[in-house]
Amino acid sequence: MDKNIKILAIESSCDETAAAVVENGRSVKSNIISSQIELHKLYGGVVPEIASRKHIEKINYVIREALNEAGETLDSIDAVAVTYGPGLVGALLVGVAEAKAIAFAKNKPLVGVHHIEGHICANYIEHHELEPPFLCLVVSGGHTHLVDVKDYGVYEIIGRTRDDAAGEAFDKVARSIGLGYPGGPKIEALAREGNKEAIKFPRAKVDDAPNDFSFSGLKSSVLNYLNKCEMKGEEVNRADVAASFQEAVVDVLSTHGVEAAKNLGYRKLAIAGGVASNGAFREKIQTRCREAGIAFYHPSPILCTDNAAMIGAAGYYEYMNGARSGWDLNAVPGLKIGQR
Repeated sequence: MDKNIKILAIESSCDETAAAVVENGRSVKSNIISSQIELHKLYGGVVPEIASRKHIEKINYVIREALNEAGETLDSIDAVAVTYGPGLVGALLVGVAEAKAIAFAKNKPLVGVHHIEGHICANYIEHHELEPPFLCLVVSGGHTHLVDVKDYGVYEIIGRTRDDAAGEAFDKVARSIGLGYPGGPKIEALAREGNKEAIKFPRAKVDDAPNDFSFSGLKSSVLNYLNKCEMKGEEVNRADVAASFQEAVVDVLSTHGVEAAKNLGYRKLAIAGGVASNGAFREKIQTRCREAGIAFYHPSPILCTDNAAMIGAAGYYEYMNGARSGWDLNAVPGLKIGQR
């Protein structure tokens, strides 16, 4: 196809209201994000009702800005892509309703996009040479998945968490040592001041599923350590706790990812999701990939957290595969990867 395909993408699955214009799946012409982090810090986490109201306030603004920055109009774009799951149902509904309204008014194709598939496709934006098949380790507040990317739009989960997602564990441990929300960046910052070998926290393995993860035991181990220190009247070195906890998480993630890639015979491993912006994780898995002779890919931090550019990338490949959503497209908060 000679024509350049321009996708207007909308993302509103949690607490970022975002819009982007992406050309041919890999060229980002604009990527506008309105974050609510400062607002939700007051409550120690995302409040769904507040998030939904803020999406309503900001969504027209971010779309206008995305079109202006890209030098496009609603008439010049070729399709509208929108996250329809998984996520917070009220937040998702704002984006879905907006996308449907634009697509209907302008007679443009509508493409519903899976949020996690968007995270995977963020790797295409900065790594134009990356093509399926490859293995992707998706690590976020709600998901820890090992995904076999067989082709564009064709995915198989070969490993997942049995309990807490890695990002969820970061948030819970951050609260337990008084860091507050958002936990991931605060743990990472404090860990730089600590000794990652100071405390030996466990690395869980699932005997009957070597690709699966479990972080609830690690979280409980941190809480038990803190309780013992309190009962004994011992001072807690929060930096050492943060560094030792973080090391346990990134050790498990990188080990599982590299071993799974080798078992599949893949020489390409990518990471995605909010936790993929963690510097210690990136350094650890990059080192292990290099030692194993595996090419390593990761998005820039801005493309790891929720954004619309990744939805535009995923939406482009769905569009090229012939995927079209009807006017009955709805929010699906528990949408499974690969589900349509």
